[in-house]
Amino acid sequence: MKILFIEWASFGNADIKDAFGKEGHQVISFPFSNKDARRDEQIEAALTKRLRDTVPAVVFSFNYFPLVSNVCKREGLPYISWIYDSPYVMLYSYTAINPCNHIYVFDRALCHEFRQAGIETVDYLPMAANTDRLDALGFGKPVFDISFVGSLYNESHNFFDRMESLSDYAKGYLEGLMSAQMNIQGYNFIQESLSPVMEELYEALPMDPNPDGVETREYLYAQYVINRKLTGLERLRLLTALTEKHTVDLFTLDPSFALPGLRNHGTADYYSEMPLVFKQSRINLNISLRSIKSGIPLRAFDIMGSGGFLLSNYQEDFLENFTPGLDFEYYENEQDLLRKAAYYLSHEDERAAIAKNGHDKVAAAHTYRHRVREMMSVLP
Repeated sequence: MKILFIEWASFGNADIKDAFGKEGHQVISFPFSNKDARRDEQIEAALTKRLRDTVPAVVFSFNYFPLVSNVCKREGLPYISWIYDSPYVMLYSYTAINPCNHIYVFDRALCHEFRQAGIETVDYLPMAANTDRLDALGFGKPVFDISFVGSLYNESHNFFDRMESLSDYAKGYLEGLMSAQMNIQGYNFIQESLSPVMEELYEALPMDPNPDGVETREYLYAQYVINRKLTGLERLRLLTALTEKHTVDLFTLDPSFALPGLRNHGTADYYSEMPLVFKQSRINLNISLRSIKSGIPLRAFDIMGSGGFLLSNYQEDFLENFTPGLDFEYYENEQDLLRKAAYYLSHEDERAAIAKNGHDKVAAAHTYRHRVREMMSVLP
């Protein structure tokens, strides 16, 4: 089957194209630079021409683009999109109901919300890993005890710290809300709790829903402002607690971040460096972005697919696909994280067995080829 691939700078491009090819499909790329555009006559015309010239059977993209959906609707072509970002506001575009769409989200709870609203174009599909590529990199001996690869959300897109005009009441309310949420895993109540301070939030940092979207202001502030700040605070707190007892190796966007007992290596390239970190770490941490309701982040599949030992916060979707203590491990709170980190650092054989089980389960059922088969199976 011929597939037009909407190609932008996303994680997994090489892996999904490799999977399409190995499953017998032909991939044709369409460069997509302005991925924030919801309407763009020039891009729409170029895409339409490309579709008519190449005559694909289906269009595919990582993440969902209303512009692409509208073109596919006009041209009578199915559009498969697989969303790995969270939050992802374009999912709330009214174009999501276009009958050409097959939209996949990696978060079952989010999928359930859309299904409850009667939107049948959205389905659940977990993320994946290319274990063939990762295995080819080899398996070295551990050189790091505990590693964390990810953002600290202290960079320029930290909208929370821009709200300097908030009253003491609003600041206190939000700090209390984040403090309470930080102690609860598996359920996020931020969005439903913002009404007492919504007017002040809007005055301090105006954010409006998109004209073609059904997202609310509460959604925008909860997911793009509060939950990002909360995630940053949580990651800082947990890393600080761990570095008081262990050496932690950090791979992040901010090379200046420092803590006693922490070694900051800066960023790690997704394809060439990150898998080696996972392979060479006794413990790989996953601290999920708080806007992810129940889903397994891509990073967790990357870790297990690389053969690394995964110690993650609790996410409900893990339990549908993996067994705690057998394929990976999760922590319930800060004290549990410290206890399990110490335990697995001193139980090398058990840790290595769990890492192998996790890798083997990903290889057996959670590769990009498995996902391609599932996505393509819905097409006529």
